[in-house]
Amino acid sequence: MSGGNSSVSGDHLSGTFNRLGVGRSPAWRGQQARRQIRSVPEGGCGTADKSPGEVGCEEEGKSSKQGATLPREQRESIRLSLVKRKKDFKHMEKVNGRWINVLEGLELHTGVFSAVEQRRIVDCIYDFQEKGRKGMLRERTYSEPRKWMRGKGRVTIQFGCCYNYAVDKHGNPPGIIRDEEVDPIPPLLKLMIKRMVAWHVLPPTCIPNSCIVNIYDEDDCIPPHIDHHDFVRPFCTVSFLSECGILFGTELKVLGPGEFSGSSAIPLPVGSVLILNGNAADVAKHCVPAVPSKRISITFRKMDDSKLPYKFSTDPDLQNLQPLWYPPKAVPVEQNQGQSSSIPAAHNLEIHKHQTNQNPDVHRVHSNPIKSTIDSPFKIHRDDFPPLGSGSSARPNRTTRSFRQ
Repeated sequence: MSGGNSSVSGDHLSGTFNRLGVGRSPAWRGQQARRQIRSVPEGGCGTADKSPGEVGCEEEGKSSKQGATLPREQRESIRLSLVKRKKDFKHMEKVNGRWINVLEGLELHTGVFSAVEQRRIVDCIYDFQEKGRKGMLRERTYSEPRKWMRGKGRVTIQFGCCYNYAVDKHGNPPGIIRDEEVDPIPPLLKLMIKRMVAWHVLPPTCIPNSCIVNIYDEDDCIPPHIDHHDFVRPFCTVSFLSECGILFGTELKVLGPGEFSGSSAIPLPVGSVLILNGNAADVAKHCVPAVPSKRISITFRKMDDSKLPYKFSTDPDLQNLQPLWYPPKAVPVEQNQGQSSSIPAAHNLEIHKHQTNQNPDVHRVHSNPIKSTIDSPFKIHRDDFPPLGSGSSARPNRTTRSFRQ
């Protein structure tokens, strides 16, 4: 498969935070969030004893008189009903003599985290970056390599386990280093996990117990790879700060520093959650070409039980999580202009407010061969997926390795 002459351009989010309403949030909320972060003890970024509907900050629904009168469960039900989910990704490629959908198992969810919540999470990540630079985190938790060439130098912060990207100076192969310790998952990121399980984004049978934060500057990238099978499937990535494009295909090609070509490109809106499972995780490779602006991503994964660090202890905050019941089905409601809209009947005004703050762009898959470079119109900002080890290290008898048509 070659990257043909046609090109794909992802729709760029204009004025990312402005579009999400971050700039229009009351100033005291942002100040309060930062003040809370600074006042948090060594564990960092809040407490994990809140419900899935409260990810470290006050929800927007409380800012209006109507929102203030709604119980928390009702507000959460409204927001859950507004989450957009795309699960019908399809791109056929011939693998071992058979045509299969290499994007089977891929899902994209938007509207899971509000603009205010995203801002709080980003502030938390920058707080950890500052701690890492000051040597306040464990040695293998924080990594900031020297930017010696284009596409190199992405900052990583690992929680839960230490993953080795390549053979290190001690001869350790790529994978989880079981005798190394890193910092535990911070409370605010545990709240993100709770939210994703409660809101039917992650299955309760595969609750993450590790995560890696990627902080990208301009020109940083992630080369083609299949995530290491020290981590079970599914896993997910949450995107922040700017929209990003991710490429999929069985034969992704490296054209130059930060330049890759592939057959399928998917834009990841700000605040979106991408789920990788099935063929999308084990057959197709994925990569993120050099990004034109700053980006943060958080990838959550569950470790294989046989690969847990020797001193790993189960986190009680992440046990027995269950999804919420889906809210009642939406019913058509006449709007002021006589237009029919399918929304929960009793809360149309509150939902309209949330709709203006959610990211509506769960979009398309481009199936034409593409070429994505730093100067390409296919604009991508910093993405989530770390350059993990290739799938060659996976155990051959894993059921997840089987092709799904």
